[in-house]
Amino acid sequence: MQDEGVIRSIGGTPLVPLNHIVPPGHARILVKVESHNPTGSMKDRMALSVVDCAAASGRLPADGTLVEYTGGSTGTSLAFVCAVRGFAITLVTSDAFSLEKRHHMRALGAEVIEIPSEQGRITKELVEAMMSKAAALSEVPTAFYADQFNNVDAIAGYAPLGEEIWDQSGGQVDAFVQAVGTAHCLAGVAEVLRARAPEVRIVAVEPAESPVLSGGNPGTHEIEGIGVGFVPPLWSDELADEIVAVSTSDAKSMSRRLAREEALFVGPSSGANVVAAMRVAEGLGAGRTVVTVLCDSGLKYLSTDLF
Repeated sequence: MQDEGVIRSIGGTPLVPLNHIVPPGHARILVKVESHNPTGSMKDRMALSVVDCAAASGRLPADGTLVEYTGGSTGTSLAFVCAVRGFAITLVTSDAFSLEKRHHMRALGAEVIEIPSEQGRITKELVEAMMSKAAALSEVPTAFYADQFNNVDAIAGYAPLGEEIWDQSGGQVDAFVQAVGTAHCLAGVAEVLRARAPEVRIVAVEPAESPVLSGGNPGTHEIEGIGVGFVPPLWSDELADEIVAVSTSDAKSMSRRLAREEALFVGPSSGANVVAAMRVAEGLGAGRTVVTVLCDSGLKYLSTDLF
């Protein structure tokens, strides 16, 4: 398949240290700045894998339409790849997610259907309603239902992220910390890192208000892109050595600190990752290295209360 220009800009994002907010005595924290991807999100990686694998297998025909449910970043990334590859796309999202994301999807040519939320809150019921609508829309012969929660091609899309982390850190990774939405990123990176360093600690992050991975009850929160209110189908307990719960308020507060103190402009899931990484770094102590992901750009959240 021809590699049209802009697709080549996916990946190869910087890995940089946090220089100001990590207290003395903690492990150093390196962050992967995924806002350097074309749509400003790590989701470009999985979208490329999902679209190209579906096209190569014939599940997405040349005249077909990709259909997906999304909190915004996955949909934007899928719309981006579909625009490059020439596929039609229909996305189901909600007003619970930022206006910037919804505008971005439409700008890239997607048909966008919005499911009303309960006062802008992300809940299990909302996610299930979005999934149900997308499944119904995909019941036509030329539609390809990407179904991200059940799509293993998305995991393969994050293998290069693991390779980059290993190479850019010089093979110095004692722990990897990542928030869980679908669990694809955690799974893809963990597989690569554990193959090189079986002792590396893999830490999953979830919203404290909806700690389902830890065995708690689903609840409402405002950390977009993670914490869907149920255990993702491709999650397994073996994926992570530890699960850290971070509140919406702590995640947003850290996102603001990252902008002011580290000049890193990111969204709330990135804030949650850094809160969790700080806790892990405190436990590991000086001389060790924790790596986490800054999932997307703060430009996606300017219409929200984050900034």
